[in-house]
Amino acid sequence: MIDYLREIISGTWSLFVGLGITIRYFFQPVVTVQYPHEVLPMTPRFRGHIELTKDEETGETKCIVCGMCQKACPSNCITVNGEKREGVKGKVLTEYILDFTKCSLCGLCVESCPTEAITFSKDYNLAGLTKEAYIFDLKKRLEAKN
Repeated sequence: MIDYLREIISGTWSLFVGLGITIRYFFQPVVTVQYPHEVLPMTPRFRGHIELTKDEETGETKCIVCGMCQKACPSNCITVNGEKREGVKGKVLTEYILDFTKCSLCGLCVESCPTEAITFSKDYNLAGLTKEAYIFDLKKRLEAKN
């Protein structure tokens, strides 16, 4: 009988402690962001998926199709293809595919690029229903921006 009363008193005390915590937080300011209507400011060091950068003089991508980013990627999520064209020095980028489902955002590809042709994007609100929605052709995305 004494154990039964102790459990009732202990449970009642626990209830009041929990209610005290709830009441204390009830009157504090709200820190929840109503996401679709409010957006938090982007931090300067945010790293989204990679994207190609363009040369300001020519308007084309800075990529020289050396393949260093592809070789440095531990996830094997980058595919770079280029072709040699007549009258053009070096290879010309034809396709730059990023499989973002495999990317670990380690940044080794950005560090290994000798011409600084790739950087991190500020895209953070990516949504899709299929895997194909996260396989990006970065060359086409760069051309679409222009």
